[in-house]
Amino acid sequence: MLRQLKIYRKAAELPESWNSVAGIQNILLTREYLSALEDSLPDNMDCFFAGFFLNDELIGGALFQYLDFRRHSTFRKDEVSYGIRNFLIRKVSRNIMILGNNMLTGQNGFHFNLSRISFDEAVSWLSEAAQKIQKEAGRTSIIIFKDYKPDFAAFFKQDIYRHYHHFSVQPNMILHLRPEWCSFGDYLNDLSKKYRGRAKTAKKKLEGIRAEELDLQQVRNLRTRMNELYLHVAENAPFNTFFLADNHFESMKEHLEDNFRILGYFSGNELIGFCTLILNHADIDTYFLGYDKGLQKSRQLYLNMLLDMVEFGIRQRCKRIIFGRTALEIKSTIGAVPVEIVGLIRHNHPVINLFMKNVFSSVSPKMEWIQRSPFKDD
Repeated sequence: MLRQLKIYRKAAELPESWNSVAGIQNILLTREYLSALEDSLPDNMDCFFAGFFLNDELIGGALFQYLDFRRHSTFRKDEVSYGIRNFLIRKVSRNIMILGNNMLTGQNGFHFNLSRISFDEAVSWLSEAAQKIQKEAGRTSIIIFKDYKPDFAAFFKQDIYRHYHHFSVQPNMILHLRPEWCSFGDYLNDLSKKYRGRAKTAKKKLEGIRAEELDLQQVRNLRTRMNELYLHVAENAPFNTFFLADNHFESMKEHLEDNFRILGYFSGNELIGFCTLILNHADIDTYFLGYDKGLQKSRQLYLNMLLDMVEFGIRQRCKRIIFGRTALEIKSTIGAVPVEIVGLIRHNHPVINLFMKNVFSSVSPKMEWIQRSPFKDD
C-alpha cells in the first residue's frame, strides 16, 4: 500500500475527511478547534498539522506546535525569581517543537484509525512527521511528545525513539462524575461534613456576585476586561511558555460555539472573574480563567469557579472533568484525583541531550502537595 505524509500550515487546507478521522473522538483535533487556535495564536507559537494517508485515504492526523522562547516576554525578565530558570532555558533551548497541545493537559496530539494501521506503525509514522516538519519549518533545540499515561508511553520504545528521554510531570487532575449525581445537591451530599461545609461557606462568600454564561457578543464587548483578568493570573504563574492573544476567547467561542462555554462573574456591571470550559464529547476540559486579585481571597473566586464547573458538568451529564496539572491540592478538595502523565523529550544537540533529563527536572521541578479525600466513602 502507498503511504503518504502531508504537512499543512492552515486549517482550511485540511482534507474534507479530517473531522471524521483525526477529530472523531476529540474536539481538540477538529478543524473547528484548530481554526480557532490558528486565528488566535500566541505571539511565539506556530502550528503544523500532519495528515497520514494510505492509498490516498486519510487514516490519521496530528498537531505539532512550535514555541519560540526568544519571542516570549517571560524569558526576557531579569527578576531574581526568574533567574535560574531563564538561565537554563537560554543555555539549552531557543525553541521547541511539541507533538500535542501545550495549551491543555492530556493526549490531544494525534489520532489514527487503528483498523487500518497498527499502533506500532502509527508511532513510527509520528517520528517521520516530526523529522519532516523539522526539515521543512526549521530545526528546533528541543522536541517533546507530551502527556501520555505510562502504559501508553510504553509504545514509544522503538529504536527510532532511543534518543528520547521519558519524563514525568505534575499529574493531570481528573474528577469522575458519578452517574447517580443528578444535581449539585447530590454531589454535595456525597462530600464529608468538612468539605460540604467548606463548599457551602465558599458559596456564601459569593453572595452579591452574579454568575452568568456569556454569549459571543458579550465576549466581544468584554474582550479588554477579560484579557486584563486573564493576565492577572497568567503573569503571576511561576512559569509560562506563552500568553494568549487578545482575541483568543472570542475566536474560541466563534468557532466552537456551544462546545466552548464561558462563565462570567459580575459585581454590579463589572466583570471580576471568568472561567472557560471545552465540551469534549463525554468529557469537559477546563481551560483558561481570570479573576480580580483583590477579590480572589475574600470572595473565594477560584474555589467557587471549581464548584461551578462541577455543577455544570453534572447538568451536562458528562463523565469526567479534566482539570489539568495546576493547583493540585485545591482541586483534590473538590474530588479530583491525580492521574500520572509522562512525556518524551530530546535535545537536537547530542551532548546536551545526554543530560536532558536532569536539565528538564531543574526547569520543571515537581511540587509537593497533599492529596485530600473529600468524599464520605474515600
